[in-house]
Amino acid sequence: MQTIDPAEARRNFFIICMALTFCFVVYSMLIVAVPVYGLRLGASPLVLGAVLSTQYLLPLLFAIPLGQVVTRYGGRSTLVAGAMIMVAGLLAMHFWYGYPGLILGQLLVGLAHLQMVLAAQTLISNLGTGPRLEQYFGWYATWLSGGQVVGPLLAGLLLPEDQGVGQVFLVMALFALLGGTAGLWLTGQARERLAVARRQTGFRAQWALMRTSSGVQLSVLVTVVGMFALGVYGSYLPVYLESLAMSPAVIGVLVSLRAAVAMVIRPFMARLIALAGGRGPAVLLAFGTLALGITFLGVSAHLVLISLLAVLVGLGSGLTQPLSMVILAEAVDREQRSGALGMRLMANRAIHFLAPLLFGALLSVGGFGLAFGMSGLLIALALVITRRLFRAVAGQGVV
Repeated sequence: MQTIDPAEARRNFFIICMALTFCFVVYSMLIVAVPVYGLRLGASPLVLGAVLSTQYLLPLLFAIPLGQVVTRYGGRSTLVAGAMIMVAGLLAMHFWYGYPGLILGQLLVGLAHLQMVLAAQTLISNLGTGPRLEQYFGWYATWLSGGQVVGPLLAGLLLPEDQGVGQVFLVMALFALLGGTAGLWLTGQARERLAVARRQTGFRAQWALMRTSSGVQLSVLVTVVGMFALGVYGSYLPVYLESLAMSPAVIGVLVSLRAAVAMVIRPFMARLIALAGGRGPAVLLAFGTLALGITFLGVSAHLVLISLLAVLVGLGSGLTQPLSMVILAEAVDREQRSGALGMRLMANRAIHFLAPLLFGALLSVGGFGLAFGMSGLLIALALVITRRLFRAVAGQGVV
């Protein structure tokens, strides 16, 4: 692995975290703003599910090609370009009222978010190995959780009580611009470009990794389960709470609670993994708390109980995504990381695309109790597959 000057590594890590925190403030504000906006446009559960899913359509198609872009043009350039695309999408949502502007904005923001996240994860994955890498990704995820705490609260405060969305999308555009500005200060390795062949980063290369590397398989499984839970929780918790006649401000607080819990535990990720007995038990613990938190959410009408379930989802989500990134970073070579991270994010966005649609269909059939209950059951079933896969991964020395 290429050595990096410690001072440069710390400086770039701080800038990456700052830029992506702004990005996730925007992303988490949308979690509250878009469902409320859709409901005020008169969207049915299925239409709302389709609108929520559009943000993940372009990332599903372009995640792996964007991995090649990050490798060839450097993390700094792709991060800054992603921020500018995000600004354009948010301005489209603000100035083009109704479904056309909302869908166009969702498409652009989804692509931009993927681009910024992929650039950041690639840069961080090159900064260390083992417990040090766990600490880097733990603190990176902590910063993002901070953005996810602030975002829903801001959205809840900025959204009008009755109609329309006010200036909420303009405020988001400002945060996206700040993220791109921060990215301009990245130096050294963040600007490096690697000449790689398509066979190292293209679709065939990623498919070969999925077939041969148990570490890559495990990383993708962990992110898919974690993102399914977050997709269900983030997309439909605001809808469920609005059906309980809760105000946008209360909705924002409850959505933020999950991120706040994740933020609190992530700095201690390396220590928690050691206490759990390794990465395998830590992942199984995370899946268990996600399953419990999601399963009973739809039959909970009291604020205190919903808050406790949000804490469980926060505990699980606080571990799954950093663990997934660490496992993948150590399972592949540096030249393959951007492409492999792109594949991981493609799976991530695929489940984010499908989860609202599946949940919307279940919601139409049996209400919130059935929809949240079946979602939690799917997460619980993933525990069985995970246990088997960990045995194979342990044999390859990844965990």
